[in-house]
Amino acid sequence: MTTEAVAENAPAKINLCLHVTGRRLDGYHLLDSLVVFADVADRVFVTPAHGLSLVVAGPEGAGLQAEADNLVLRAARLFGVSDAALVLDKRLPIASGIGGGSADAAATLRALQRLTGLPMPPMSDILRLGADVPVCLDGRPSRMTGIGEKVTQLPALPRLACVLVNPRLPVPTPQVFAALTSRENPPLADLPHSALASAESFAAWLAAHTRNDLIPPAREVAPILADVQAALEATPDCLLARMTGSGGTHFGLFATDHAAEAAAAFLKAAHPFWWIETGRILD
Repeated sequence: MTTEAVAENAPAKINLCLHVTGRRLDGYHLLDSLVVFADVADRVFVTPAHGLSLVVAGPEGAGLQAEADNLVLRAARLFGVSDAALVLDKRLPIASGIGGGSADAAATLRALQRLTGLPMPPMSDILRLGADVPVCLDGRPSRMTGIGEKVTQLPALPRLACVLVNPRLPVPTPQVFAALTSRENPPLADLPHSALASAESFAAWLAAHTRNDLIPPAREVAPILADVQAALEATPDCLLARMTGSGGTHFGLFATDHAAEAAAAFLKAAHPFWWIETGRILD
């Protein structure tokens, strides 16, 4: 066990597409999704200590409390750690569809493994933290199926930049799923090798052959999301604009950092109160 502080990034999760293909008897929805991660991230710090504690800091930490059900503390307890001081530097908006809580839990598990040298808990236990935690724990471009427990790494994707936009309106996932009218939808088609030739070809394939089944119910919960979509689509050189997860964050894909930065500047001028960040899609 190391006595030094350990830090782990908790990158934003982006569902490039999200097909809802069914629902189990226990109420969990079956999903089929292509998931990538951006270098826009929360950060988790862990230091050996007497007792277990959590401090929530950062520009997006105001809406969170270090309560017993916080996912960072739940992840620490799942790992069996009782003597650690945890700090969550919160930079991703809460309830925003980019896996902030799940990414934080996954980062906590990785940090505690580095701190203690102990093995990861069983995946069946990790899944109880949230359906997105397994894919966030892996942290690579993946296809996620089942209720989130089946994670298959994707082949190398073309280089992509992104803009993430959230209108500062939390969109609770349970409300979105409650408004979903069709729970039995076709799964994803296999990703063809030809789609990986360039950022443009990949975005075109996503637009033509994939979807996010949660967009209609999310817009029913929060109609402003249609405006976010339209604003991103209107930016120059945007290859694809779409809502990620259950909302309300939307992503725009761009071929270059310069194009993404120009789009973000345009959006910030038009919508100064929205949360807008640029980043790169991680390998």
